[in-house]
Amino acid sequence: MFQKVFAPLLIILFHTHSFGQITPEIYSWILNTNGDVGYNSIPSNIQQVQYSADNVYVSATCIPGYDIGPWAGNPNIPINENFVFKITRHPVANNGTLINTGLGHIGVWSNGVSVFNPKDAMSYNNQNVWHQNAIIVEGASFDDCLGHPAPNGEYHHHLNPTCLYNDSITDVHSPIIGFAFDGFPIYGAFGYAGVDGTGGMKRMQSSYHKRNISTRTTLPDGSTASSAGPNVSGNFPLGYYIEDFEFIQGSGDLDVHNGRFCITPDYPLGQYCYFVSLDSNLVAEYPYIIGPTYYGTVQTGNTGPGSGHNTINESVITYNGTSSSNYLDKDLEYNVFPNPTSDMINIIVGKDMPNNLHLDIIHSTGQRIYSLDHIQPTIPYTIDISSFSKGMYFIHLFDTDKVITKKVILY
Repeated sequence: MFQKVFAPLLIILFHTHSFGQITPEIYSWILNTNGDVGYNSIPSNIQQVQYSADNVYVSATCIPGYDIGPWAGNPNIPINENFVFKITRHPVANNGTLINTGLGHIGVWSNGVSVFNPKDAMSYNNQNVWHQNAIIVEGASFDDCLGHPAPNGEYHHHLNPTCLYNDSITDVHSPIIGFAFDGFPIYGAFGYAGVDGTGGMKRMQSSYHKRNISTRTTLPDGSTASSAGPNVSGNFPLGYYIEDFEFIQGSGDLDVHNGRFCITPDYPLGQYCYFVSLDSNLVAEYPYIIGPTYYGTVQTGNTGPGSGHNTINESVITYNGTSSSNYLDKDLEYNVFPNPTSDMINIIVGKDMPNNLHLDIIHSTGQRIYSLDHIQPTIPYTIDISSFSKGMYFIHLFDTDKVITKKVILY
């Protein structure tokens, strides 16, 4: 039904070694470094990333780099939201009263577009009992990238952002595609089968399922609803309301928040991570992104009316996509040639550079294709890439506290 297009540059680095202060909540963003524009000539993707020891501040227009629209039956128009979202660098589990994922943004995708929960703000007879599923009720107004604008002009996705990344890659770990406002990362649907990083790749399955009901008189927890909803029918099919789904512990890979604690390429020591929910045909399924409640605690400033415009009241460092202003003044110097190439690339690191560098070759989809450790200055390295698929690749050269990226075209 939908045509897939992909973001032109997804800066997501996969590595398993120390990267100093540059951790996933800093580097997992699509930075606009070329003045690119999107819908209605509005600057696209992430405009700036700044960070302190405790927080990352993400400045974004809420306009993606891919084409969006039209939105059938939706009169709203996307605008520049000038968001500054605040993401904690030290997310913690919430051991108290769980926090509901409310209406409006509940997280931010890696391109600065808002993450919304499955609700469309309407309920049956306005009784606030049976809440409409936006994917069912509003799905006709979604564009080819499965997004649409809210009345305030905020472009957003209620479900897997299919144009943000290649969600059909099933043989490598999905990338980080966003962060929830409790600070925990959101991944695509595929992760390691074992939480310890073993077992190969597996589609992470939700533990939510459609209930076996024909009348809407009870809630998912078995209690009697304060008011009945319409009977299940062609006009109100099962899944039309959020309360048509129930959580069955252990029936899938993910918990009630739609996440789990596990090892990923970005977190070799483990982290709690959310995963988008896709069925075996890679079609989005409930709860789509995050469950009805966050796993962690949520800072003020990101949620609620008028939120997403945080003021920075602490000393911060600006991250430019390859390095930060607190790095040593001298960048890593290396050459990649020939470029474009049809078979081989040569890499030579400058003579005054550090020893024992690490190199990754990343496909434009975010898939790591090749890695090489212990690269030394002045020594030429020849890499045969003739077996790679044609297209654009990114060469990431790592030191302990910096990374420099170059791109190469294989034709």
